[in-house]
Amino acid sequence: MRSRRGRVSRLRRPLPEGHKPQDLAAVLLMLVGLSIVLFDAMVPPWLEQMPDGYGPLFRHITDLGKSDWMLSISGVLFLAVLAQNHAVMAMRARLGAHIVMTYAGFVFVSVLGSGLLAVILKWNIGRARPKLYETVGPVHFDPFIWHGKFTSLPSGHSTSVAACAVALALIFPTYRRLILVLGFWVAFSRIMVGAHYPSDVIAGVLLGGCVSYAIARWMARRQIGFKYCSDGNIVPAFGSTSMALGLSAFAEHVRTPSKEKSKTKTAQ
Repeated sequence: MRSRRGRVSRLRRPLPEGHKPQDLAAVLLMLVGLSIVLFDAMVPPWLEQMPDGYGPLFRHITDLGKSDWMLSISGVLFLAVLAQNHAVMAMRARLGAHIVMTYAGFVFVSVLGSGLLAVILKWNIGRARPKLYETVGPVHFDPFIWHGKFTSLPSGHSTSVAACAVALALIFPTYRRLILVLGFWVAFSRIMVGAHYPSDVIAGVLLGGCVSYAIARWMARRQIGFKYCSDGNIVPAFGSTSMALGLSAFAEHVRTPSKEKSKTKTAQ
């Protein structure tokens, strides 16, 4: 324990330029401010001119931004693997269980943590939603009013989908571009359904993405699921081959009891 501080300090890596909290806050203020000035007032009239077919399409897409399914899947998956008897597992199956628990917990904490921050911010900032555009305009703030019509900034859906997308992109770097593009369209759908202004979505995306990245850095310093490359990037701690073999062995372990039960019933 006496040498812990020295060992931990060797694992710490300073944040690169542009990734520090003050730098991210500056980017957030700049992008949100520019969006409020240049784009937000144009969106409600533009949406009224959109063809009718876009509404139903983006209403289906925007439902993917709800955090309940993200939390349910990751939380249930974590608890289901935790409930397994790890003592009787083979080494490779135990590795697969560890992988599932680590990354399911990472997604759960990222989505939950960013979602709680978004709720605290949006209910206290008090920005009017686009549905009040005709009465109060696009730049109306009523802090601490605590009313659902004044919870526009930041977008909760965008925060959740950005947190989940960044988390999955870090877990599966091979598919990160596809994951991030899909996440972009889900976040953009909040504008298309008239629920948020562009600045709300930008703020939510930056908030959710930064929370996931910060948690991944915390895990990488402790070599929990992630590690640092020589260039300072964060990559999964498990190789693709090890991950595939471990998950396959764990799935086989889960299926084995049901097979044995069916054989016993057949013999009887």
